[in-house]
Amino acid sequence: WDFLMSPDVHADTLLSVPSNLPVVLLCSPSRGKELDSVTIQNFHGAREMVAHLIAVGHRRIAIIKGSSGNYDAAERLRGYRAALKEAGIAGCPELERNGDFTEAGGYAVALELMKFPVRPTAVFAANDSMAIGALSAFREAGVRIPDEMAVAGFDDIPLARYMDPPLSSVRVHISDLGARAVEVLLHAIRHKNDHVRRRERMSTELIIRRSTGGEPAERPPPQTLNREMALV
Repeated sequence: WDFLMSPDVHADTLLSVPSNLPVVLLCSPSRGKELDSVTIQNFHGAREMVAHLIAVGHRRIAIIKGSSGNYDAAERLRGYRAALKEAGIAGCPELERNGDFTEAGGYAVALELMKFPVRPTAVFAANDSMAIGALSAFREAGVRIPDEMAVAGFDDIPLARYMDPPLSSVRVHISDLGARAVEVLLHAIRHKNDHVRRRERMSTELIIRRSTGGEPAERPPPQTLNREMALV
């Protein structure tokens, strides 16, 4: 038995998994009904966050995409595009900027966006690391957050609530994801892999803070942050 995590949307390694081996795919592209899989609602979470940005008045919204070929990044981009389409906002290729899931990548994209003749008024980053990098670049340039630029991320890592301003994000319940994956794997083992394969997506949660104009979030005491970081 095994867990397999391959975020590449074209992962050839998935094709070589023996059919009689109990396996659970984690945050990986599904192989239809061949393997159990547990992932998160990347599409839904991204669409919700971009819909929030639209609801508070933004029409020109940029996205800092994740790594090319990454399954999570592709789904979050799809959610971004869906929210714009549902709101009747035409997509703009120049506002879809390449990122690499790192703080440096988000910082670099923010510098690019500030050179636009007509800047976006909001940025959705495909993860919190890139959002934090973008926040840093905007603050260094004197761009007021969220008055001149709203910024949102994805994952809701512990550091997000401690940013200045605190970062709006899509919360991913990582511990629940892991627990559910173990349950699915144990089910496969108990049934000797002779069972109907499961394809499950764990829900996400929209967390609105001041970086997109929300109310200041309550900050936990420092020891809470330390405990959370130790568990990551």
